[in-house]
Amino acid sequence: MKTVVSLLIDHFKEWGVTHIFGIPGKPIVPILTEIEDNELEFIVTRHENGAGFAASGYSLIKDTIGVAIGTSGPGGTNLLTSAGQAKAYHLPVLFITGHPSIKNTGKALGQDSSMFGTDLVKMFEPVTLFSARVERKEQFELYFKHAIEKACVGVKGPVHLSIPFEVLVEEINPFKFELPREVPVVSTQLENVIHQLNQAENPILFLGKGVQISKAYEEVKWLAEKWGIPVITTPGGKGTFSANHSLSLGAFGLGGTERATKYLQSHIDLMIVIGSKLSDMSLAGFKESYKPKKIIQFDIDITFSGKSISVPTLVIQGDAKRNLEELKKKVNDMDSASLAPINLLAQEQGNEKNQTEELSESSHYISAASAIKELRRHLPNDTILFGDDGSHTFFAIKHYDIYEPGTFFFDDVFGTMGHAIGYAIGAKIASPHKPIVCLTGDGCTLMHGTEIATAVNEGIAVIFIVFNNGGLDMVDKGMKQWLNRSVGAKYKEKTNIKKFAESLGAIAYRCRNKSEIEDAIRQTLEYKTIPSVIEVIVDPNEIPPILNRV
Repeated sequence: MKTVVSLLIDHFKEWGVTHIFGIPGKPIVPILTEIEDNELEFIVTRHENGAGFAASGYSLIKDTIGVAIGTSGPGGTNLLTSAGQAKAYHLPVLFITGHPSIKNTGKALGQDSSMFGTDLVKMFEPVTLFSARVERKEQFELYFKHAIEKACVGVKGPVHLSIPFEVLVEEINPFKFELPREVPVVSTQLENVIHQLNQAENPILFLGKGVQISKAYEEVKWLAEKWGIPVITTPGGKGTFSANHSLSLGAFGLGGTERATKYLQSHIDLMIVIGSKLSDMSLAGFKESYKPKKIIQFDIDITFSGKSISVPTLVIQGDAKRNLEELKKKVNDMDSASLAPINLLAQEQGNEKNQTEELSESSHYISAASAIKELRRHLPNDTILFGDDGSHTFFAIKHYDIYEPGTFFFDDVFGTMGHAIGYAIGAKIASPHKPIVCLTGDGCTLMHGTEIATAVNEGIAVIFIVFNNGGLDMVDKGMKQWLNRSVGAKYKEKTNIKKFAESLGAIAYRCRNKSEIEDAIRQTLEYKTIPSVIEVIVDPNEIPPILNRV
C-alpha cells in the first residue's frame, strides 16, 4: 500500500518533473514533505501566481507537465490567473490545491475551499480543462488519470485537483501510468490544400502561437520555401520564422511591420493561417480590402476557425506539425511538375528592409525602439526571450529580429501583465545553460516583480530587462488616441527599478543610452547563479506600435 501523496510524487518523478512550484500551507504539508523525501526541488515563490507562471514556463521548455501547488482558500484563488494564462498557451500544467478537511466540510472551517467557502473546483472550471475535488481515496486514481489525460491529449491545457489533507495521507493500492502521448489525427483535406496552393497566384502564410506549441518550425519553413510563399506572423507567432529569411515580412497586427501591411495590400488570393485564432490583436489594422479570396486554417482548436475573416475557409483540424509532415509526404510522392513554381516576386518583397524611423533621444532616456535594437545586437542568437504584456513587447515584435525559431514567446490572447517574469524563471530551471531573458515593463514589475526574489533565492540567472516610462504605457497611449486624454495610467512617482531589484538581492543596472545597455548585457551574460535586472529609462512620450487596434 502507498499513500495518495506518495503516488503523486512517484508519477512526477517518472515523468521527468524535477521542480514543483508553490507556497506552503497546512492542507498541502504532506505534499511538501513528500517532495523533500524524494529529493525533488520545491521552489518557494513569492506569490501563488508566480508559482503558476513558473510551472508554465517550466512545462513549455521542459516539454513535460508543470506542477503548481497552493493551499486552500486564498492560496487557490491566487492561482486562478496563472491557470488562465496557461490555458491561453495550451500548456499542460497541473494545479493542486488543498482543502482543510473533507470530514468536517459543512462546519465552519478556516480557508474553506468547498461549496461553503470559496468553491475552488467551480472557480477553476473556466480557466482549466478539468477541475475536480478528490473526496475519497477511491476516487484518486481515476480523477488523477482524467486530469492528466485532459492536460496532455488533444487541445492541451491546465487542469486542477483539490485534494483534502486527510485524503493525501490515506493509503491505497499502488498504480502506475505513463504521461499520455497522443497519436495526432491527420486531416483528410490535405490533397485539397495542395490543390489550393497550386492554384494560388498571390498567397501569404500567417503564423500564430500554435506553431510554437506544436514546434512546427521546420515544417512551416518547408511549406514557405516549397511554394515561395511570403510569411507574416501574429504577435503571438513572433519567433516561429527566422527574420533573416528572404520570405519573412515580419509581424502583422499589434507591433506589425510596414512590409507585412504593404504585402497584404497586394490583393492576396489565399491566406494560409497556421496556429492562430485570428484575434483582434492579430488582426489589428486589417482592412476589408485586405481580405483574401480564400483561407486555409490549420488549428487543433477549431472554435474560432472561419469566424474572424468572413471568406470561404478550409479548416485543417489537428496538430499543425503532424498535418504538415503528412502534407510534405504527399507532396514528395507527387510529380514535381504538378507543383506550382516558386514565387520569385514574393522573395523580392521579403527582402525589403524596414523603413528608417525617426527615433527620439535625450540625455535622460533612450527611445524604446532604439533600445530594442540594441538588445538584439548584443544578446546571443539562441537567447530565449519571454515578452511581457505591454508596449515594451510590441516594440520588440516590430524591432527585435529572431534568427532561431522557438526563441521568442509572447501571449496575445489572455495577456497577464507580469506573467513573463515567472515564465522566464521556470524556463531557466528547465534549460539552465541557455540565456533566458524576460522583457517587461515597470507596470508589470510592480505587479509580479517580487518573483525576482525567487530567482535570487534559488540562484536562477535570468536576465530581467525592464523598460521604465513611469506608467501603464499601452493604456495611456490608447486612451490619448481615442479619448484625447488619459485617466489613471501615469504614476505620480516613477519607481526606481534598480533600487527595487537590489533590495531583492539581484544585481541591477540603470541605462539611459546604447553604450550603457551594451555594458550591462555584456556583464549580465557572465552571471551563472544570480539574476540581474537591467532597467532602461525609455521615452515616456514615444508612440508604441499599438494604435491600429480599434
